[in-house]
Amino acid sequence: MNPVIYAATNFSAIGFTVAAVVFIATLVAFFFNSRTARRELGAEIELAPNRKPYYSDEELETKKLDVSLSLALGMLVIVAVSLPVYWLAEPGRQDGAIANFERIFIDRGGELYQDLGCAGCHNADGAGGVAQALTFHEQGEEPEFRAEVLWRAPSLNTVLSRYSEDEVRYVLNYGRPGSPMQAWGTPGGGPLTTQQVDNLIDFLRTIQVQSYDPLDISDTDEALAEEQRAEIEALQGAVQEEIDTSLDNGEYDSLGQAVFNLGYDTGRSFAAGGYGCGRCHTKDWSEGLLEGDDPDGGGGNLGFSLRDGATIRRFPNSNDHYDFIFEGSDDGAGYGSGGLGSGRMPGFGSVLTGEQICAVVVYERNFDHPDPVDEGGVLAEYRRTGSCNVPYPPGFTENGGFQSEEGQ
Repeated sequence: MNPVIYAATNFSAIGFTVAAVVFIATLVAFFFNSRTARRELGAEIELAPNRKPYYSDEELETKKLDVSLSLALGMLVIVAVSLPVYWLAEPGRQDGAIANFERIFIDRGGELYQDLGCAGCHNADGAGGVAQALTFHEQGEEPEFRAEVLWRAPSLNTVLSRYSEDEVRYVLNYGRPGSPMQAWGTPGGGPLTTQQVDNLIDFLRTIQVQSYDPLDISDTDEALAEEQRAEIEALQGAVQEEIDTSLDNGEYDSLGQAVFNLGYDTGRSFAAGGYGCGRCHTKDWSEGLLEGDDPDGGGGNLGFSLRDGATIRRFPNSNDHYDFIFEGSDDGAGYGSGGLGSGRMPGFGSVLTGEQICAVVVYERNFDHPDPVDEGGVLAEYRRTGSCNVPYPPGFTENGGFQSEEGQ
């Protein structure tokens, strides 16, 4: 048990014990007083307290006075000792009360997580999963059934490493349009109160794996920091293993493409795509229907389109592009050229290595181009200088996108 909670609970137990002892002592005194009381036989003059002879001066000033002073001294000692003890225990009691409140909120959030069916899509431990969902064609006045798919629900056990709590609260309140993630908070028309949404976030905080932010690690003691570094290495090792598997299987042609679509494969479904770019920047990615309108990805969905040179127009400087993927966006903060953050773009610097992010930068800046920039050369320079310098692809025009040599 947490020592703070134990101290507060123990202090409360002492208070209840003292109250019980006083109550029992009162009952015992009443019982013995009733037993020793003399029966009234009509001698009211003898029995009346005001007619009974009192103690003599000698008795009052010796035995009676000593007993009274001893009792008073005993009470003074009790007060003198108990008040400082109470004062010393009060901070622990207050901390225990706060911890108890937090435990209650976490328990309520855990119950909501199960009762609302969050575990059915995101897994009980928040590691991500898949869920059956129906998709529809959006053309026309009436939606037309398209297919029943296995929708990739992202991992939540690292969600607070990728998003702030306010950004998570926004998603809980308003949902993810175009996905099975409905609006749960009352601002978005859902059934949950503000308190219930906060309780869900309280619960999500407890299932997070260790923070992967180097700044967070530097603020902890050495033993915990070492544990967190080990977890970083384990996660990045798992990411690299998934990337290597997809490349060895011939699923992708480059490191950047493999990272962009990290977690797409339904059989492996690594973190349900929570660490990849495709789930937000590619329509039908989460449904597993990439063979549709956007087979190569990047055409835009929740995130903006990355095609036809849009990425380079947004980020003329490739290192700004790199920083955006590494850090994510902040609500109301500018990014790139004319971009205004909404907070919905997570930062991947705590999960992906710098080389993997640089490979994604190369891939995203070469969508649609028949002669893309050589990824290997850019990554070799990155390993040498630590800077992700990606030249413009041949034929790029900032106003018109990519242009073939015949069209120049």
